[in-house]
Amino acid sequence: MSQSLFLVTLVVDDYDRAKDFYCGALGFDCLQDDRQPEGKRWVVVKPKGGDGAAFLLAQAANDQQKAAIGNQTGGRVGFFLKSDDFARDHASMLAKGVHFLEAPRHEVYGTVAVFSDPYGNTFDLIEHAAG
Repeated sequence: MSQSLFLVTLVVDDYDRAKDFYCGALGFDCLQDDRQPEGKRWVVVKPKGGDGAAFLLAQAANDQQKAAIGNQTGGRVGFFLKSDDFARDHASMLAKGVHFLEAPRHEVYGTVAVFSDPYGNTFDLIEHAAG
């Protein structure tokens, strides 16, 4: 049996704002942006060249969903963006206005720095150590 996680929902306040950040500042590819009934859209974005899961950007539709924006993982780093060149990606993201919560640090497992999206969701940008 073979399984893989291919899509993760990320609740956002506005489709276009989220798409601009993920595709503009982070350089993700937009795989789909299809209109749905009742003003909804099916917006799927994914890191370029990545073999992992994509995000389904889902605009909050009620108060409960709005309350989850930016806190989908209870304040923990919830997402991990793997890089093959940390310095390149870190510099590019800084130049595009991505907010890093710390300076890059070197750990036994690789180089890492935490950044946030416009909503407060936190991510590790990480390049794993060789070996």
